[in-house]
Amino acid sequence: MSTSSTVERFRAAVESRDLTGLDDLFTDDIRLYSPVKFTPFEGKPMVLALFGVLLRTFEDFRYAGTLDGVAETSADGGEAPAEILLFRATVNGKEIHGIDLLHLDHEERIKEFTVMVRPQSAVQALGEAVLAGLVADGLVAAPVDR
Repeated sequence: MSTSSTVERFRAAVESRDLTGLDDLFTDDIRLYSPVKFTPFEGKPMVLALFGVLLRTFEDFRYAGTLDGVAETSADGGEAPAEILLFRATVNGKEIHGIDLLHLDHEERIKEFTVMVRPQSAVQALGEAVLAGLVADGLVAAPVDR
């Protein structure tokens, strides 16, 4: 599997909302760094569940470009092949511009995934929608009002 093949398969799965198409593209210990949570989502089951929520949450999602190269990973500080996919979407009426930064392992599977989103109001809308989806799917407890 070549880097571009991995990223092309990832892109096709996300754009067609095919959650099963993502499964073999991720390492078992994948980490997803989200703009709405300080610590990463860790492990393939959690990241796949998060993608299930995201695929339901984003409206009019589309990738708008690709950049590739090498970048330092967060987990071990080593360099790994990396690609950036630029995207556009809407969440609860807020237009989002963002990037997905994908780091690949030696088997060219996605080992680290970072999402960056702008503007701040879109980050807030996305965070609220994702939390609601995670709670609805029983993946996190509902926040307690104080």
